Amino acid sequence: MHLTHPDASIYVAGHRGLLGRALVKKLRTHGYRNLLLRTREELDLRCQHSVNSFFESERPEFVILAAARVGGILANDRYPADFLGDNLLIQNHVLDAARKNGVKRLLFLGSTCIYPREAEQPMQETALLSGPLEVTNRWYAVAKITGVVQCQALRRQHGSDFVTVMATNLYGPGDNFDLTSSHVLPALMRKLHEAHTSGQKRISVWGSGSPRREFLYSEDMADACVFVLETPEEHLLHVAPDSMLNVGYGNDLSIRELCDLLQNVMGTDCALDFDRSKPDGTPRKLVDVSRLMKLGWKAPTSLQDGIQKTYAWYKSECP
Repeated sequence: MHLTHPDASIYVAGHRGLLGRALVKKLRTHGYRNLLLRTREELDLRCQHSVNSFFESERPEFVILAAARVGGILANDRYPADFLGDNLLIQNHVLDAARKNGVKRLLFLGSTCIYPREAEQPMQETALLSGPLEVTNRWYAVAKITGVVQCQALRRQHGSDFVTVMATNLYGPGDNFDLTSSHVLPALMRKLHEAHTSGQKRISVWGSGSPRREFLYSEDMADACVFVLETPEEHLLHVAPDSMLNVGYGNDLSIRELCDLLQNVMGTDCALDFDRSKPDGTPRKLVDVSRLMKLGWKAPTSLQDGIQKTYAWYKSECP
């Protein structure tokens, strides 16, 4: 089953997050006008009764589950119970209600942190559960792994057309730039911008600068989600029999190289002090995107162009 008409009702869970905003924009661009959107205050996905009532009354045909408690290494370390518990509740309630109310297709947004710390690079979908996780984000990773396996179980037992898409590190306009909870790219962008505007000559960077990361522009991820939502089930399962799809740009770079690229795009010139007392996290995170490419999708936005767009937004919104 896939989308066939512009009046299809689509529930975007987490529509005010980085990806959620991009999803709403992309769906509307594609002509879908019956979007079901609820804020956290209007619908607490951690409350089973509220979720069941929403699905029973609104009967969404399609669901994109982008709602989650997210954050970087620091946030994961400070709030392990919240990262595990909240995400398990959100996933279980939405997946269960979607199955019971006959949702035609659900997209579950996973993360590449589900793969083992020492997974062979680039990481294939088949690497799931093949080794130990990175300890700095295992709480979030375990929750997301549970969601992926739950989607597979519901497909196997009930025939639910639930698909999981694993996003690499996302960034873009509307990102979280809070230094206590943000991911590496927005955190570095804010540090460099504030140092430049205040005349500081140095910034501190967590870790050694050697870990390699892949980054995907948020609007590209949204485009991939709509592409998958519209792909017929038989085509999708032919390429991904486990209904898992990695989404990434296909290239990575070291944190040190990311700093250099950011400075080049932003026009800053700060010395970098790498704080080796802070954790590096996973040594490398590059995903194999061959499945999605076989279906016909490839990320269009280069990292340099994406950074330029993100920095333009940041300067206009967070001067």
